Amino acid sequence: MAGMPYTKNVVSGIRGAAQVEAAGLRWLAEATEQGGARIAQVLSVEEGRLELERLDAAPAAEEAAQAFGTALARTHRSLPEDALFGQLPAEHPDGVAPMFGPAEQLLEMGIGTHSSWGAFHAQERLDPLLDRLTSGGGRASSADLKLLQQARDRIASGELDDGESPSRIHGDLWTGNVLWTAEGAVLIDPAAHAGHREADLAMLDLFGLEHLEEVMDAYDEEAPLREGWAERTPMHQLFPLLAHWVLFGGAYESPTLSAAETVLDL
Repeated sequence: MAGMPYTKNVVSGIRGAAQVEAAGLRWLAEATEQGGARIAQVLSVEEGRLELERLDAAPAAEEAAQAFGTALARTHRSLPEDALFGQLPAEHPDGVAPMFGPAEQLLEMGIGTHSSWGAFHAQERLDPLLDRLTSGGGRASSADLKLLQQARDRIASGELDDGESPSRIHGDLWTGNVLWTAEGAVLIDPAAHAGHREADLAMLDLFGLEHLEEVMDAYDEEAPLREGWAERTPMHQLFPLLAHWVLFGGAYESPTLSAAETVLDL
């Protein structure tokens, strides 16, 4: 893995975006010393540009997947008990919104913190996306928007809160942000915050992670999941699916609406 640093240009046009990503990587890395997941090392950061350690990809192996599952569980449980949902890394730049999405198309999220996961998720994650979809010039029908609003309101009500404390989560943990190396999994490109741990696990499932079963089994052994977590997976996939609909259009309409229907059925 030695060699020239990897330079990432963050060309979203949003001031502070590179600093937000660097803060998230460093915050996640705080848990590595406690046995948490390995995180790409930030070497330097300036406006619109990050320098990271260069990582060489290698095939995923079952043993590495098991180790990653254990490490991810340790990352998740590394926050103090008084953390709030939506809490951001200490180095997150003042006055800059948290962001989600690819570097060239970042979406700004809400910045509030909450004691309730449902209130946080509805107000700070779903609402910014629903606002974008509503103002998108007919990209969603009135019936679609009604269904999405109903799902949002059900989450906001707190009925689906489970009493779990906030976890230190990656926040955008799709398979493309898990880089397999000869030394195991390394996480990149976070949208890091204090959130629900099932959100990270749902993202791993959304686009399919190699050896996901081994990851989940090891995770569950290290930090047992609450009964019904698999049935709640679509609820936690609603946000990233909605973001993809906003960013990339109607190909994501059907799975987004299906996830919303699942929320109403829980």
